[in-house]
Amino acid sequence: MAFCLEKDRDKFDNFVQFIEDHKDEPGAVMPVLQEAQKVFGYIPEPIVDLMALKLKKHSSEIYGVATFYSQFTFEPRGKHEICVCLGTACYVKGADRLLNDFCEALEIEPGQTTEDGEFSVIETRCVGECGIAPVVTVDGENIGYVKPDMIHKIIYDAKGGDSE
Repeated sequence: MAFCLEKDRDKFDNFVQFIEDHKDEPGAVMPVLQEAQKVFGYIPEPIVDLMALKLKKHSSEIYGVATFYSQFTFEPRGKHEICVCLGTACYVKGADRLLNDFCEALEIEPGQTTEDGEFSVIETRCVGECGIAPVVTVDGENIGYVKPDMIHKIIYDAKGGDSE
């Protein structure tokens, strides 16, 4: 799952062109980081170095911006993202337990990805759906009123009903 220039050559070439097209714009770091996250699914270390070189910035500045915003990750994410909202309403209704249950079921820690690259479990803050708390977002779709006994079905459904 790690970045591989040979495997990701087309993505890499398109990303380099994106940098070239935007490098002279004020505040180019943010849109270039967003593009990297979109293209690669995370921010690989060689891409940070490339950005620093092309944008004429120190890599520490790139890392500084990227670590400030929770939307960026330096680790590859799984094919399926399970985001557990830990905002106040969700937390009060047991979201912390749900987070632990998802991690236990997938045998990973929060923020990690399963060995097969299928799932990542991510802690998030308020998703704005307090009325249906606790909320879990799976591949961008909000699921409300989540209870612990729904964990395995949510995982099963995310895989498309594939039991492998």
